[in-house]
Amino acid sequence: MKIAVASDGSAVSPHFGHCPEFAIVTVEDGKAVDSTVLSNPGHRPDFLPQFLFEHGVSCIIAGGMGPRAQQHFTAKGIKTVIGAAGNVDDVVKAYLAESLEVGESACDHGHGHEHHGECGDGHGETHRHGGCGGSN
Repeated sequence: MKIAVASDGSAVSPHFGHCPEFAIVTVEDGKAVDSTVLSNPGHRPDFLPQFLFEHGVSCIIAGGMGPRAQQHFTAKGIKTVIGAAGNVDDVVKAYLAESLEVGESACDHGHGHEHHGECGDGHGETHRHGGCGGSN
């Protein structure tokens, strides 16, 4: 399994599409075994889900993501976990331990309303997320 983390250096980026890079973490038997960095080739509709799919990603973690982007990832079979913040390595470790706490999506696209994380309750509570599924 491969997890992509929208990142800005060592921190989780608040918006997946505008992040400078993606940390791609290979997971085997529930443990991170390898990590590489891919530069973000640019943000345009439905491009990044295909780009990450072609790199074998099955899960993306980001600070924020709009609902259309989430739909495009879902259509590619890629799980989205949004509302994450902090150090990339710490976030991945917490995710794999099924103890990652996430809040609301940091993405607002400037439309005067908020897009909420996969929990979708909109109450600003934190939630635990873990397990993209599978061990590879």
